[in-house]
Amino acid sequence: MSRTEEIRTALEVSFAPQSLEVIDESESHRGHAGYQEGGESHFRVRIKADAFAPMSRIERHRAVHKALGADLVGRIHALALDIS
Repeated sequence: MSRTEEIRTALEVSFAPQSLEVIDESESHRGHAGYQEGGESHFRVRIKADAFAPMSRIERHRAVHKALGADLVGRIHALALDIS
């Protein structure tokens, strides 16, 4: 399973989002720190879920990181989050 699929699956299971985009932005970081040949090192996630409504911005980010787990987060160089 690719990292993109791992991210998507973990977030769908944890938050049942109304909308979810997992975008591999790795190619735009070629030559920068953390870039890995073949991609899957830099991601942008856009997610909308009712579960985030009562949470602060920091709580939302923490909840996403917890849902992804330390192992997966450790294999990603950069993760940009757009959460609503």
